[in-house]
Amino acid sequence: MSRLRSGTVRVRFTILYAVVFLVSGVGLLGLTFLLSAGNISSTAPAGNPPAQGSLAAAQQRIRQLDDQLAAVHAQQVRQLLAGSLVALIVMAVVSLLLGRVLAKRVLRPLRLITGATRRISADSLDRRLAVTGPADEVKDLADTIDELLERLEASFAAQRRFVANASHELRTPLATMRASLDVAVAKPDPAASTVALADRLRTHLDRVDHLLDGFLVLARSQHGGLADAALVDLGDLIAAALRERSADVQTKRLSLTVDMPRGTETHGSPALLARLVANVVDNAVTHNANDGWIGITGCTSEEATVLVVETGGQVLDQGDVDRLAQPFERLGGERTGSSGLGLSIVAAVAAAHGGRLTLLARAEGGLRVSITLPVAKVPVAA
Repeated sequence: MSRLRSGTVRVRFTILYAVVFLVSGVGLLGLTFLLSAGNISSTAPAGNPPAQGSLAAAQQRIRQLDDQLAAVHAQQVRQLLAGSLVALIVMAVVSLLLGRVLAKRVLRPLRLITGATRRISADSLDRRLAVTGPADEVKDLADTIDELLERLEASFAAQRRFVANASHELRTPLATMRASLDVAVAKPDPAASTVALADRLRTHLDRVDHLLDGFLVLARSQHGGLADAALVDLGDLIAAALRERSADVQTKRLSLTVDMPRGTETHGSPALLARLVANVVDNAVTHNANDGWIGITGCTSEEATVLVVETGGQVLDQGDVDRLAQPFERLGGERTGSSGLGLSIVAAVAAAHGGRLTLLARAEGGLRVSITLPVAKVPVAA
């Protein structure tokens, strides 16, 4: 259906060219038929009138010749008409083929513009169509799209700079507030209410600090800057993330299964990939029920490296699960201390490395998180 819709203009051009050609051919055929369908008039021979007997014979002979000439003329007209109809049918087929070729050639610049525009995403707004050629309508369209991309790039860059700068600037007052709490609690014999208030404020400050850290990582990953790119073993990152959350795993009595073969590697930023893995593991532990389970598997093929983290639980709606890759989205609007940036950071980091995040609600209940990353191109050092 999409291919039919995309080829509508080409079909219209093909039909238009063919109809114009056929109308011209039919007009030419009709004009030829009219000019060749005239009657042959008979004329009396000039000179002295012949005798009475010879006159009758001559007139009879003239009538015979007229009949023969009319028959020959009618036969020629029929042959001309039949040949013209055959030629018209042949040229109709030829006109359709030529019309399709001409329409394809006329629409070729538009197809190139459409393909180039589709390849430009939010992470590659610096690319331009840069169509060369005469200053016609097609070039005007391409230049307009380039100007739109330039404005979008400036808008996205300004937004990311604002998030990064705001996150950095907010760390200073947070540090000041944390220091003030420490000073208040460090005084001799602080009141119990002061200590309790300081503990609650520290919890909220830690949450805000974690949120700002998420903003910074999200902004950095969306910039696509991988200056520290190196060969990264996802198995090592999984092991480190599980060690960090081992206490929570034991507290919830989670059953853990890990199958990460050696060589499950990719090439990218170690810091960003470590955050990606940590967020996936954190999501699996935090949003899991007591006595639940977590399954972590990895595999590497010639095309990509795939990391899969599955958890059990209640049956989820796929529509709600699809929204989890967006910032501040939570299932059912629940707020369990999570900033709502975990999986959105995973999606942004995966996209910055040329990969993708896939979320699937398991039919048996729970969530399946699949991360596809480019396979490592650099050999592992001994």
